[in-house]
Amino acid sequence: MPLSRVSLTPARGRGVLRIASVADRTGVSQLAVQRYPTVPELIAAARQLAEHRPELTALRQIGTSRAGRPLHLLSVGHASRAVLVVAGAHANEPAGGSTLLHLAERTLRDARLRADTSWHFLLCADPDGASLHRTPAPRSLLDYHRHFFRPAGPEQPEWSPSVLPPHRLPPETRALTAVIDELRPYLQVSLHGTDLGGSWVQLTEDIPGLAEPFAKSAAELHIPVETGASDAAGWPVSGPGVHVLPGPGAAAAYPSLPEDARLTTWHHAHRYGGRTAIVEVPMWASDLVDDPAPHPAPGPALRALARRLRRDGRLVEEILAEALPRLAGHAGPLLRAARWGLALAPGLADDWVRLPPADTTVAYVGSVDAFGRRLPLRAAAMLLRVLDEAGDRAAPRLDRLVTRWSEAFAERFEARWVPLEHQVEHQSRTAVAAARHARVQLQK
Repeated sequence: MPLSRVSLTPARGRGVLRIASVADRTGVSQLAVQRYPTVPELIAAARQLAEHRPELTALRQIGTSRAGRPLHLLSVGHASRAVLVVAGAHANEPAGGSTLLHLAERTLRDARLRADTSWHFLLCADPDGASLHRTPAPRSLLDYHRHFFRPAGPEQPEWSPSVLPPHRLPPETRALTAVIDELRPYLQVSLHGTDLGGSWVQLTEDIPGLAEPFAKSAAELHIPVETGASDAAGWPVSGPGVHVLPGPGAAAAYPSLPEDARLTTWHHAHRYGGRTAIVEVPMWASDLVDDPAPHPAPGPALRALARRLRRDGRLVEEILAEALPRLAGHAGPLLRAARWGLALAPGLADDWVRLPPADTTVAYVGSVDAFGRRLPLRAAAMLLRVLDEAGDRAAPRLDRLVTRWSEAFAERFEARWVPLEHQVEHQSRTAVAAARHARVQLQK
């Protein structure tokens, strides 16, 4: 399976750290890469871009993480109208860093993109989380989960405002909202990803015209469109895979989940007339998540998925309960995140049984199936790292679960690797299309 590599050698004749471009069989210029870049590599590449074109580009620190790591913003252009691109909001979704560098180079090369718009790139919203998710070149879903990390909800920069009072927000969140207050972007693009599935877009306000270029890009790059993404269950759609956040007063699709997308940093741009596009792209693709046909028996299917989620969650809970008295001194973000994820499982299973959508599709059931596998697997993977570090005797048992669940996940969904150059190209195209169409809306 080909992997992606970020080239951190100077481009010939330019002295700039860049991601080399090649052409694949689609005829589209792609990134010649074999792994996801680390945060230090992102900063080094951004610094050399800024040094190469100082009249157009600036790199500055806009905050500090809880652990003291710097948060950097790369700016291209000087127009007052701004687009803000955020990468690394979730540590386990690393494609955004590569996309961000690609977009920065593209805006430098193409004067039309910055003719009336300045572009601003938050290199990594959660550098502490990125330091814990150590899978720059995953060879399989099992390899991906061996060093997996995704913080508990209150520790996620974009999501924390939906679960914490303002005085308890982490510094990464405060830095992000301060940048939004400063730039007042007409569009914020948050670069996200999924381990296995398809691509979709979430919008805090509709961007008419985006659905067509999004779908065209996905088709050209052989990336399925996730038409029934459980992350956007109950949201209105403006086109296949393009979901628009419901307005105030709309009932939550999953009432048990503590987060509310309408209270996240995604909505902070609205106070300045802006909106946010969240662009999701898969690491491994599955053609089982893009079927919009009605599911023939959604009730029994969702009940079965709920039973499996409860069962798998209990298996991990049992291992945790048995090992916990021996883990004194090993409390930390991995254990907090594992316990956070496990706590969500019972309520979510109840939601699936109690609130199946009226028009449940094959794609939606497939997305729920993936979500139900993902939640206990991630908790198990993070707990396994804690047990391994502690040398705990329960680690082998948990290791067998992580191995079996990872392999079953890949087999059930017929996982196929999406070359990183395609992940990046699709996110980049979608971000540019969103900026263009949102700009048209401003002019009306």
